[in-house]
Amino acid sequence: MLKKCIASITMLVMVLGVSFQTNAQDKKNYTMWETVMLTPDLAKLKVFGENMRNHNEKYHKNGPYKATVYTISTGPNSGSIIWQMGPMMFKHNDSRPKGAHDVDWRDNVLPYVKKIETVEYWTQDDDLSNTSMFTGKTMEYPILFVRIMEIEDNNQYLMKDFFKKVSATIKSLPGDNPWGLYYNEFIQGNLGRHVASVNFSKNWAEFDIEGPSFIEAYEKINGKNSFQGLIDTRDNLFKDTFDEIWEYNKELSGD
Repeated sequence: MLKKCIASITMLVMVLGVSFQTNAQDKKNYTMWETVMLTPDLAKLKVFGENMRNHNEKYHKNGPYKATVYTISTGPNSGSIIWQMGPMMFKHNDSRPKGAHDVDWRDNVLPYVKKIETVEYWTQDDDLSNTSMFTGKTMEYPILFVRIMEIEDNNQYLMKDFFKKVSATIKSLPGDNPWGLYYNEFIQGNLGRHVASVNFSKNWAEFDIEGPSFIEAYEKINGKNSFQGLIDTRDNLFKDTFDEIWEYNKELSGD
């Protein structure tokens, strides 16, 4: 009966929809992060910060359970934080910290949180992402330009070729241009949080610098006047997009 139930659930998932990630779970290894959006109680921010830091230093210092915290600096979620764990795989959830960890989170962190808004798992497209310059130190690129995209229901088939061309162009640009592409592992209903791209910056001043031309690099690879085709695909592929800036918060992280 149990096997039949599991088989039925699996078939239901196949019928109702597919994940936006590209067969990450077919690989023996993949790169994924758990993210939680928290809105702290501003009236108790000092205690929240102290307790969050102590919790992360005690339970989320290293390995797949390492916690990194970002403050959202722009958009409607400004003032909230992103608590991120990883890189990890789903199997690590079976042995994640529990017991005293859960008690500490319940008694010393949650009382100072006004709202938990999303808990998500984001898998990196290791082939298309341009993150080979990372050494593992978050402080090297502490400013994240995050673009979250909602895919049109009937146009998911356009996604692979679109991001493949974007990735090839970014990788062809001179200098270091760290960029990551991430797929939400679970359908988010009407939230529209399907796919995210991230540009990593060393400081805010980089936003004032005019970098190499993406259009010129794209047309060098794909041919003259080909960029308009990418724009047309973009308009058909995305139902909606929105941007946020995340800033690394060393004081709250497990580093």
